[in-house]
Amino acid sequence: MTSPAPGTLAWFEVATSDPDGAQKFYGELFNWSFAADPAAAAGGMDYRNITASGADAPMGGIANTGGQQPDHAVFYILVADVAATCTAAEGLGGSVVSKQLEPGPGGPKFAYLRDPAGNLFGVFSPPAA
Repeated sequence: MTSPAPGTLAWFEVATSDPDGAQKFYGELFNWSFAADPAAAAGGMDYRNITASGADAPMGGIANTGGQQPDHAVFYILVADVAATCTAAEGLGGSVVSKQLEPGPGGPKFAYLRDPAGNLFGVFSPPAA
C-alpha cells in the first residue's frame, strides 16, 4: 500500500456523543468494521478506527465527544506541515478553529480550519515513523 501524497483527502471522522449508535448505523449501511485505536485508548480516549470491507487499512474514525462538542463529520487532508498550512489558510481568508501541534505519543499533528465560506475541515500530518 502506498501512502497518500500531501494534498490528498486521507481521513474522515464522525464525532458523536453516541459512538455505539454511529458504529451500528455506518457498520450496517456500508459493511464497515471498527477497532479501538490503541494510541487514543492509551490516552484515555474512545476513538474507533473504521475499515471498509476488503480494505487493508483504516480510512477514518469515530470519536466519542462525550457531549463536549456538537456532533459532526469532518474530512481531513494530509499536509506536510500543519503550522504552515494554518498560516496559509489564514492568508487566504480562512480561519484556524483549533490546532494540536504537540500531539501525544503516536498521535498526528492536526488542525481544524474553516474556509472563507465557513465550512469546517481538518488537516493533519501523520506521526513520525
